[in-house]
Amino acid sequence: MSYIGNIPTTAAFVTDTFSANGSGTVFTLSVAPANTNSILVAVSGVLQDPSTYSVSGTTLTFSAAPPSGTGNISVRFLGIPASGVTSTAYRTQTEFTATAGQTTFSVPSYTVGFIDVYRNGALLGSADFTATNGTTVVLTNPASLNDLVETVSFFVSSVLNAIPAQNNAVIDSYILSMAGSKLTGTQVIPKATLPTGSVLQVVNATTSTPVSSSSSTYADTGLTASITPLYSTSKILITATLNGCGKQSSNTQMNAGLQRGATVLNYFEASAGYTGTTANLFWGSSTVNYLDSPATTSATTYKLIFKSYSNTGTIYLHDAGGVDGSTSMITLMEIAA
Repeated sequence: MSYIGNIPTTAAFVTDTFSANGSGTVFTLSVAPANTNSILVAVSGVLQDPSTYSVSGTTLTFSAAPPSGTGNISVRFLGIPASGVTSTAYRTQTEFTATAGQTTFSVPSYTVGFIDVYRNGALLGSADFTATNGTTVVLTNPASLNDLVETVSFFVSSVLNAIPAQNNAVIDSYILSMAGSKLTGTQVIPKATLPTGSVLQVVNATTSTPVSSSSSTYADTGLTASITPLYSTSKILITATLNGCGKQSSNTQMNAGLQRGATVLNYFEASAGYTGTTANLFWGSSTVNYLDSPATTSATTYKLIFKSYSNTGTIYLHDAGGVDGSTSMITLMEIAA
């Protein structure tokens, strides 16, 4: 098909659909039209005359309640009013009186492809002029003296990529950053976006099961906990407290250690020595803090081990042969790095 001027372009009309209940006359539009002539309103497939309804902002009001029906009201927008546009020159018309043989005319800035050129009232075809730089129009055939040359250019805008004012209108891939002041209420912040030093997860374990040792060889305390890091770059902060006592006939003390799997990370003295008789007890509560870098996302187990330093006295944890009792605990915290 041949066209005079530019080839027409098409785009989908914005359309609102409503369900009438037989009594309501007021409906809220998604966009505020310029006036009643800027929309086509159909009820049950019948086009309505603009005199049967009115618009004010986004409010559509019928003079009589439409009949009840599901999706039986259709409102099609013939154009979307621009908002936030500083220029109101949607159509710019410029007239020239040509000199003999003139071909070039300087016109206000235009968008290429959106300008019409008239010569003595006749619309020129695309082969009759060149308008490719946005500032000039060049006639193919030179004008005669006092020819009237008129240009009409059009402001071009588009709402095809407009973001609708509704929930979930913007997906995550379009969000580059967000101010901290916006993170209020019940929003969930992905752990991967938390800053360095943030606590990603916490694991805690306790034990009050009595154990004892009079050996200088390390043994398990029964205090153990396992954590599966979310990221291989994370640090694991271990805090553990051992509660126990010793019973000896000569100086002794409890030595303890922290292990990751079979690897000893740190040794420490858990309580001071004591000189006394066989019946004497000494009590101790000792804490160890250690920052580990396991470099894995697999389940990782940490535990406490202990021994009697002198090998002449007995070290008790959580119980001293029936004398009182206590609980030891360990806490593992994954820290973002």
